[in-house]
Amino acid sequence: MNSEPGNIPSSDEVGSRLAIQELLHLHSRALDRQDAALMKSVYWSDATVDYGGFKGAAHEFADLVMNALAAQYELTQHRVSNTIFVFSSDHHALTESYVFAKHLRQDGASEMVFSGRYLDEFHREAAVWKFHRRTVVMDWSRDWVVEDQRQIGSMAALTKGLSNPDDPSWAHLNP
Repeated sequence: MNSEPGNIPSSDEVGSRLAIQELLHLHSRALDRQDAALMKSVYWSDATVDYGGFKGAAHEFADLVMNALAAQYELTQHRVSNTIFVFSSDHHALTESYVFAKHLRQDGASEMVFSGRYLDEFHREAAVWKFHRRTVVMDWSRDWVVEDQRQIGSMAALTKGLSNPDDPSWAHLNP
């Protein structure tokens, strides 16, 4: 299905790329809004993950990771970019995506910043793509001391983000 770099993909491949890109974005939203149901919805029921400390069923991981994030971090933000697609058939795709994730610790005084990659396998059933397997690759990680400026000057008047259903995006996206 893949061809020489730079060739125009078929309309089916373009649609598949868009569907997979949406799954990648929804996965990040699930982590950042601590939404286990959303995370489970992007994985097939038999999907697996390798997050280093957890290797196993993706649906089981969805519940565990939300509790772990809530215990350690006030907020997280996962950004996915530079996705490379390899289609071996109309029903199977592999991707490599860069991930840049920031994790604000509960005290607001430091953040853990993670730079790495997601190696994902997607399967398509009928017209639906979902994750079948994810492996996280760490390139580097660091801790930074931060000066929390959310309540200083003009920043104080901005709507604040939350890692739960009270975040303003929940009401915005579910009118």
